[in-house]
Amino acid sequence: MQDQALQTAGRPQASTAPTPAAHGASSRAASPAPVKAGAATEITVIGPDPAALRRPPNTPIPPSGVPVLPSPGLATLGIAPIMPSESRHTAHQIELDAISEGEGPSALLPAWLDAQRHADLDDPYYVPTAGTGHLVPQLMPFRDRLRDKGFTFTFSYKGEMMGLFDGGLPGQKGTSYVHELTLQGTFDLGRMAPSLNGWSVHALVLERAGKAIQSTRAGEYYVALQEVYSLSGNVAAHLVDMYAEKKMRHNTLDVIFGRMSLTHVYATSPLLCSFMVTCSAPVALKQDPAFSVYPKATWGARIRLRPTRDTALQVGAYSVDTLQDNPSGWAWGAENATGLTLPIEFTWQPYLTRNRLPGHYVIGYAHDTTRYADKIGSVLPAKIAAHLPGTRSAPADIFWLETDQMVYRLGGRNEMAGGYLMAGYIHVTPRAVNLSDEAYAGFSLVGLIPKRVTDRMGVLYSWYKVSDRRRESQVLAMEQGYSLGSTIHGIQNSSQVIEAYYGIDAAPGVLIQPEFQYMIHPGETHNIPNAAMMGLKVVANL
Repeated sequence: MQDQALQTAGRPQASTAPTPAAHGASSRAASPAPVKAGAATEITVIGPDPAALRRPPNTPIPPSGVPVLPSPGLATLGIAPIMPSESRHTAHQIELDAISEGEGPSALLPAWLDAQRHADLDDPYYVPTAGTGHLVPQLMPFRDRLRDKGFTFTFSYKGEMMGLFDGGLPGQKGTSYVHELTLQGTFDLGRMAPSLNGWSVHALVLERAGKAIQSTRAGEYYVALQEVYSLSGNVAAHLVDMYAEKKMRHNTLDVIFGRMSLTHVYATSPLLCSFMVTCSAPVALKQDPAFSVYPKATWGARIRLRPTRDTALQVGAYSVDTLQDNPSGWAWGAENATGLTLPIEFTWQPYLTRNRLPGHYVIGYAHDTTRYADKIGSVLPAKIAAHLPGTRSAPADIFWLETDQMVYRLGGRNEMAGGYLMAGYIHVTPRAVNLSDEAYAGFSLVGLIPKRVTDRMGVLYSWYKVSDRRRESQVLAMEQGYSLGSTIHGIQNSSQVIEAYYGIDAAPGVLIQPEFQYMIHPGETHNIPNAAMMGLKVVANL
């Protein structure tokens, strides 16, 4: 049973503190401090300072520190799905093995700070953005039989209700509701035919409905204030994923190809997706046609590897089409393609101090070969825009820097069992997009209330800058007496959003998350009062 395997992963085999050699530590790593007799045995094997692991009585976190997750295949970024692999020695079968046993940038850290170990468990990088467990546990025997035959699935509901109670558009106070139904399946071809070991096929369809709060009440048209909105079309089953994956070369290389979203793997993290506004990627990327943000999918392929134990590298190539193209997801033709996106992303994942506080430091770049019309002509009539000096169509470049670092550990040794600080910056060629820059900073903390060790709270501040070329177009239009359009309430500059949530693992398979949002300068102008909103997100897994 997989859940049992997750609980027993990393379980202690002895009650004495190990030596660095037994721990698989590098020769320069600091030796663990002695552990008092009678201390929890899993701590003595895991290695962090026992004082750092606050395990309240009757904690639902198992001794290994690895939470009991839902079955494989939960919708994107709820948890990282557990994939078939050529290597069966890890409990999760998700992370690639490193090509080199050495360290990368971590080798430059002082010994007291660097906690890399050869025996580190390759935990999936996730936060419980969906309730752990299942709403209908009676289905588990059926799920287990299907998994043994090579198929796993998840069906989930996500509903988001947000109400505007101050500011925003005049006379538009009230509540908006949106929801999403998601069915995801994974076919483990290796279980179906041993000759296909390491191969899997992934499919995901969803249905979205409702009316989002940002445009109807807050007066905002660039920043989606509710995650479950946009790019899915008014269809009963929007196709997001249909791609194949192969893990090869002794689980050191991962290749995927087919129809997918870039933000499954690029410029995102589960910490970001615990917030409504930034799921499944920073907003500045959602505005760029080159970045097929979930649930928009495109043809593409990606190769991922781990050069060292603390680094990861991935490169890819993806077809580009307009944001509104193929709203149903079922049109697979490439006749509307405008170019090719070529992303590359490097990740450094250190483990710091004896408490093994993981961090993720990501830098990425993508080049889009599509030639975009200059945004300086976006508001002006075409006959005038065509004669503006210095205008040109050109490809676009995208840069992103995303960081997060655990600052304390709670309840176990798995990657996400603690509190994180996070920050990031995104820049896109100003000629090609409406939002050219975004910066964000915040925190995601778990277990702040005693006996609520799986609850998580987060606060995120985001700043968005309108492209200089877009703003120049609006200035020129106003000077010549042209209208800016019904969705623009003045010369646009920047906006800011503060979001706070508290996630409650209310019952097996159910997450309840109260939300608060405060938007400064909705519509990126000073002509709409700052908008204050409150709401509730509910996620349920079958």
